[in-house]
Amino acid sequence: MLCFFSFLFFSFFFFRAAPVAYGSPQARGQIGAAAAGLHHSSQLTAHSCPPLGLETLKITDFQLHASTSKRYGLGAHRGRLNIQAGINENDFYDGAWCAGRNDLHQWIEVDARRLTKFTGVITQGRNSLWLSDWVTSYKVMVSNDSHTWVTVKNGSGDMIFEGNSEKEIPVLNELPVPLVARYIRINPQSWFDNGSICMRMEILGCPLPDPNNYYHRRNEMTTTDDLDFKHHNYKEMRQLMKVVNEMCPNITRIYNIGKSHQGLKLYAVEISDHPGEHEVGEPEFHYIAGAHGNEVLGRELMLLLMQFLCQEYLAGNPRIVHLVEETRIHILPSLNPDGYEKAYEGGSELGGWSLGRWTHDGIDINNNFPDLNTLLWEAEDRQNIPRKVPNHYIAIPEWFLSENATVAAETRAVIAWMEKIPFVLGGNLQGGELVVAYPYDMVRSLWKTQEHTPTPDDHVFRWLAYSYASTHRLMTDARRRVCHTEDFQKEDGTVNGASWHTVAGSLNDFSYLHTNCFELSIYVGCDKYPHESELPEEWENNRESLIVFMEQVHRGIKGVVRDLHGKGIPNAVISVEGINHDIRTAGDGDYWRLLNPGEYVVTAKAEGFTSSTRNCMVGYDMGATRCDFTLSKTNLARIREIMEKFGKQPVSLPARRQKLRGRKRRQRG
Repeated sequence: MLCFFSFLFFSFFFFRAAPVAYGSPQARGQIGAAAAGLHHSSQLTAHSCPPLGLETLKITDFQLHASTSKRYGLGAHRGRLNIQAGINENDFYDGAWCAGRNDLHQWIEVDARRLTKFTGVITQGRNSLWLSDWVTSYKVMVSNDSHTWVTVKNGSGDMIFEGNSEKEIPVLNELPVPLVARYIRINPQSWFDNGSICMRMEILGCPLPDPNNYYHRRNEMTTTDDLDFKHHNYKEMRQLMKVVNEMCPNITRIYNIGKSHQGLKLYAVEISDHPGEHEVGEPEFHYIAGAHGNEVLGRELMLLLMQFLCQEYLAGNPRIVHLVEETRIHILPSLNPDGYEKAYEGGSELGGWSLGRWTHDGIDINNNFPDLNTLLWEAEDRQNIPRKVPNHYIAIPEWFLSENATVAAETRAVIAWMEKIPFVLGGNLQGGELVVAYPYDMVRSLWKTQEHTPTPDDHVFRWLAYSYASTHRLMTDARRRVCHTEDFQKEDGTVNGASWHTVAGSLNDFSYLHTNCFELSIYVGCDKYPHESELPEEWENNRESLIVFMEQVHRGIKGVVRDLHGKGIPNAVISVEGINHDIRTAGDGDYWRLLNPGEYVVTAKAEGFTSSTRNCMVGYDMGATRCDFTLSKTNLARIREIMEKFGKQPVSLPARRQKLRGRKRRQRG
């Protein structure tokens, strides 16, 4: 019996890691003595377990403990891989755990709360704009009761694991032999000479079976959807899209909107009952993901969504059937495939915060669109709206269209796509936070970095943002902790982009000012690149929200603007009284105008036609209110039409006036 309990004790360890100061004789001596045992590995191997969830927040703050901390904002709860600090680093949200003292007795500890097979540790230094702090070597310890610890050995001596050489690139160390325990500790043994003991980390571990099913009932999320939950590189993504198309050939179409800098095609999937054609009266919706190549969760959610819509349509799910038959849905899962391939090579935990974020030529697509806000606001200040400058469909500046402009190939492709298809609503999926951001994204006061800057459609945008956030499993949960530095609960998981941080040339602002499309940024998770074991739970977190947001394209008014012969009038302007932002009809004369419930005075006008105004009521039930217009031609337009019919050149009004003035001068003379 004694041997049995001894076996249990040495099998159920805690994990522990501690620092050695660079420059101190004691530190140099310990590193020198352990040089033969210095251990470092750079890639995950087949026997590696997935992350416990420090980065994804699956590990709660109460499961993280440390020997000492400099202050609360640098406590153990901030020692999470890839956690970001704010500009002000003296608040509650700093970028690492930092020990209160620089000595060999410091440690940070994780309580897995169940027996776990630990296989590795990933570390980073402190995220800071001003300071350079990281741990260069450490020991690992495990325990079953957090009082008695066993250090990972290298033969007869303690194993010293190689740490970081700078503060941002993650460093993986796999244990020579997996260890079973409840707790794990990191005990730093050396640190950057001019810095302090500061660390961010992730622990790799596999929870052991729970005979009583206690942990599973309390903490684990499962899904019943039979989908392909894995990360897909470019080739695999293309193959999956092909499989979906073959499963649902009658409602799907694969096409590309252009190519990346490296020549990879930017593939999209259309899901509709008549793929390949715009149906009069049917709104166009899009999702875009992967503008930042390392924000991978959005990409995988899009691949899961297209599978789900196909399967549920075939199964006869009435909600999905109605959505597909009444909406033309476009899904662009990877806008920056070049960046993704770079992040994919690094893997889910080893790419850091920015590997693969930019295009191959170093451009951030998210703020690579033309700044139309400044053009609009300058015109407003000069009182040129709408006389000289419209309040919508603002033209792209000529310099932006030149070949020498610093514009990504991917950006140009998206602009052409959005100009070709009359999108009504769109969401671009991003990562690293849990919030829905709505425009404007750019502040109007140039000297400010944050300022609430609403659009004329602010109430509509707030509702659209809330429709996603409120149906997400976590976004509006007041009990969840913040991802990094921002608490978005006061706005129910939503935020005006400019009040968060100003961005000039964002997709959201461009879409609103240059097209009819209302675009929002949806940040789908704290972890930009979660391990594929997290994908089923992330799908459950976002599935309902993704569907509900698409359904919002049917909120407001819709209709067709026709002439007296019943022909649709393209580019007719639809104005709503009290909202200083118009939209235009599509090529067939049909339009969709997103509005919240209420009664509106709506005017349709087009060049050569008399305008028409009517009251349109928007109810609370889902489904846009029909509000059609019939316009008659103006007298001048009729005269021109008659003259052209008989081969006569119509005389312009200015020419007629000039001719009349000349006749009067001759009469006076």
